[in-house]
Amino acid sequence: MIDKFIDSHAHLDDKAFDEDRDKVIDTLKDNNIELVLDPGSDLDSSKAAVELAGKYPFIYAAVGCHPHDSKFMNGDTMDIFRELAKNKKVIGIGEIGLDYFYDNSDRETQKIWFREQIRLAKELDMPYIVHDREAHEDVFKIMKEENYDGTRGILHCYSSSVEMAKEFMKLGFFISLGGPVTFKKSKTPKLVAREVPLDRILIETDSPYLTPEPFRGKRNEPKYVKYAAEEIARIKEVPVDVVAKKTAENFRKLFNL
Repeated sequence: MIDKFIDSHAHLDDKAFDEDRDKVIDTLKDNNIELVLDPGSDLDSSKAAVELAGKYPFIYAAVGCHPHDSKFMNGDTMDIFRELAKNKKVIGIGEIGLDYFYDNSDRETQKIWFREQIRLAKELDMPYIVHDREAHEDVFKIMKEENYDGTRGILHCYSSSVEMAKEFMKLGFFISLGGPVTFKKSKTPKLVAREVPLDRILIETDSPYLTPEPFRGKRNEPKYVKYAAEEIARIKEVPVDVVAKKTAENFRKLFNL
């Protein structure tokens, strides 16, 4: 019997699931999904993630503001995140970071609130979940400058180089791989899957986005996390149950579950 999977990043609160959210969630156990982490991307989605985690024992939440929405951040928002994080089902701060692809918020504002949310994670002694799109150098610089004893977290849907992955791991971070590792022309995630030790890898879907092969183009769901695991297993030449077991162990270690 195959070990159960943990989806370390799925936005089950997203409006893409409004029509059938409970149905999708109710079928996860039948698809060997043990746990799911739902990270917030703004104040509303963070509240929704906490509510969802309270409803289902196998869903956990993280709270935070995605770089896209950092232009809306202020001290009051941070205070609300701090209060939300006291909920026993909230296990991290995120997703936070920098996004230089869309630049929906100006870069200096993104940097300010990335730092502030890292400091909140530090204050609360919680892991944090990093969104990094085409901002690798600045993400690393800020994380290193804000580092502290016990810093730990996730580079979500990792898209940078093997060399940079090694630097992030030195800071105590796990590398999470999702749908892109299955894409035929996606060379870098495959290289990362080959070179990063299995004890530093997590798997995710980023549902409803980045659907893996062979379902690319359709809505992503946590049940598809096995396809990332299968591709990692193929690349590393190990059974998929080894990947399932080890990534689940990594997740539990990171979040003290």
